[in-house]
Amino acid sequence: MSTPAKKLQNLLGLSRDELEHLAEGLGQPRFRGRQLYEALYKQRATDFQRMTNLSQAFRSELAGRYLIAYPQIDRQFPSRDLAVRYLHRLEDGNSIETVYMPDETRTTLCLSSQVGCAVDCKFCFTALLGVKRNLTSCEIIGQVLTVAAAQAIPHRARLNLVFMGMGEPLLNLPAVMKAVHIIADPNGLGVPLRRITISTAGIVPKIRELALDPMRPKLAVSLNASTDAQRDAIMPINRKYPLAQLLQVCRDYPLRPREHLTFEYVMLDGVNDADADARRVVKLLEGLRAKVNLIPYNGGPELPFKSSPMRRVMAFQDILVARDIPAYIRVSRGQDVRAACGQLSLAGVGD
Repeated sequence: MSTPAKKLQNLLGLSRDELEHLAEGLGQPRFRGRQLYEALYKQRATDFQRMTNLSQAFRSELAGRYLIAYPQIDRQFPSRDLAVRYLHRLEDGNSIETVYMPDETRTTLCLSSQVGCAVDCKFCFTALLGVKRNLTSCEIIGQVLTVAAAQAIPHRARLNLVFMGMGEPLLNLPAVMKAVHIIADPNGLGVPLRRITISTAGIVPKIRELALDPMRPKLAVSLNASTDAQRDAIMPINRKYPLAQLLQVCRDYPLRPREHLTFEYVMLDGVNDADADARRVVKLLEGLRAKVNLIPYNGGPELPFKSSPMRRVMAFQDILVARDIPAYIRVSRGQDVRAACGQLSLAGVGD
């Protein structure tokens, strides 16, 4: 009777400290763990034999015990506007999505933090999936490395990362922040914190927790309503953390010099887009160092909402700007391949 093959552990997602301990456990000095860390993340190595600064014996031992595996690209959906929606197949058979959005001066990757989402925003297609589990730090970092390899994005490219894909990042905060620390480390992936944004539907205790992390990225809050009644109807999380609590934790949030909180506001026709809504948003954000992204809704047949007409979006913007609140209209990329804000649902094009 044959003995089952031993399953190799994936090193992707391990911190420098963890890799230093791993090296010590294999009889190597700690600095070998640091070399392994830089090879994994800075050099993006996937083959131990190419880590020529490590001894041949150590490389062979690593290859016998461990592997370096990125999430598998199952399908990809290129958009007319050059965005690409990547469908990744995870080791356990679950799927997640990452969106690649190139620009003239920078590239943005929209990352997922959960398989599905538990927050149940009524206008969001990901909410239709429910939530299956949190992603690991390996799977979060793996999204960056997989797409970087597929698109030949060099190590020092101007890269922006936004946790605005599938899932609520603050409900998976330990894994998200472990990944962020590795991503932002100059000896890791080397993406500066100022180019990383975590978006939340408003998990108040977790915003407080995030505020304490010295390596926190930028924060974006999905506001999407001007009253509790409105927000209760489209974002059930508001019943647990109503606007007064959410805005207070935002006022308490420690901002760095020149840093602003970003508030995202999805424009829903006849729901939250009246002049009176804009004036109430001005009142809600009074005293905050904030900017607002107005996002025309990206719809589909499964949900009943429609996007506000552009003239209504512009009128809303005018009211905010007139009250000294920076407001920007953000038309989402990849709408034709269901890659736009709120559309990620593992669907094939035309589904």
